[in-house]
Amino acid sequence: MELLNTLVDKGLRRELPTREEALAVLATSDDELLDVVAAAGKVRRQWFGRRVKLNYLVNLKSGLCPEDCSYCSQRLGSKAEILKYTWLKPDDASKAAAAGVAGGAKRVCLVASGRGPTDKDVDRVSETISAIKEQNEGVEVCACLGLLSDGQAGRLREAGADAYNHNLNTSEATYGDICTTHDFSDRVSTVQQAQAAGMSACSGLIAGMGESDADLIDVVFALRELDPDSVPVNFLIPFEGTPLAKEWNLTPQRALRILAMVRFVCPDIEVRLAGGREVHLRSLQPLALHLVNSIFLGDYLTSEGQAGKDDLAMIADAGFEVEGTDTTTLPEHRRPGCGEAPADEADDAEGASEELAATVAAPSDDTRRDLVSVRRRGAGTELPPNA
Repeated sequence: MELLNTLVDKGLRRELPTREEALAVLATSDDELLDVVAAAGKVRRQWFGRRVKLNYLVNLKSGLCPEDCSYCSQRLGSKAEILKYTWLKPDDASKAAAAGVAGGAKRVCLVASGRGPTDKDVDRVSETISAIKEQNEGVEVCACLGLLSDGQAGRLREAGADAYNHNLNTSEATYGDICTTHDFSDRVSTVQQAQAAGMSACSGLIAGMGESDADLIDVVFALRELDPDSVPVNFLIPFEGTPLAKEWNLTPQRALRILAMVRFVCPDIEVRLAGGREVHLRSLQPLALHLVNSIFLGDYLTSEGQAGKDDLAMIADAGFEVEGTDTTTLPEHRRPGCGEAPADEADDAEGASEELAATVAAPSDDTRRDLVSVRRRGAGTELPPNA
């Protein structure tokens, strides 16, 4: 396809595709799917080789959030039967993080429910960051605490936070449809505060909430304009007891096309396959590794992921390798203090479609509620974590 050749050329030059080209990726047919994955895979390998970065979530405070984000099991009014607990002590959080690091995680993501942290909360998280870094040499720590107030980003950076996550989630035009207690600009502002404080910005989206193709393009282009270092792509987990419980809009093929589109728009940015991959990609998860260069290991905030050992086996079986702490994730030209670097020779793509050959299952209209498993282990419980 001429479209794919154009997108590969642009990706190797770090050139932004047009909106029309990005929309065309989402409009490709299932018959063209492997060609799309192969093309985006060339771009992924150009900038990240065959490395996969592992990230591990620690839910510091679960449930009882005052915000009304429709997709969230922790939202105000949620009837989802999730774990609910207040702040973990720094030592308990550090022990939870150590399990992920032992499983191969390079980054620990500290998440707390709520609109945003108080100054006391920032102190508490700062202690947790220190505890984790003291016990795990070389580990990266990303904080995700909601909307930040003046000065809080700087304090987190001084405490040792390497990154801050705050997702845009959906397009600005439709943001009011999923949340009324804050708006799109609040999220943009928090990402910018993190960047100004010297933290690496992590900001992504949630697909599968009933949005249009144009909405997906809008949010990904907005993310590209913000220029985060990492873009997590979440697929909606339709929790029973939330307003979006009946939104089962994704097929594995659709999910792969979304990931390919994000890779073309963000060729040299860490694209992370995040929540919902087991629910929506299912047996096609290994194909996604040709598009993303980062995944979460084990469980998520309030839902269980596949076993950590299965994540590691999937990476190895697909011919990829886990990225070590001695390797810098981003290409040289995106590292702080580095200028432009010439693009290396592109990987030889001959036979790429054959390399990616897989049986693509036909879309199913059946609602697979059995795929959503509420987390009952790890942080906030007496049971060992999944890592």
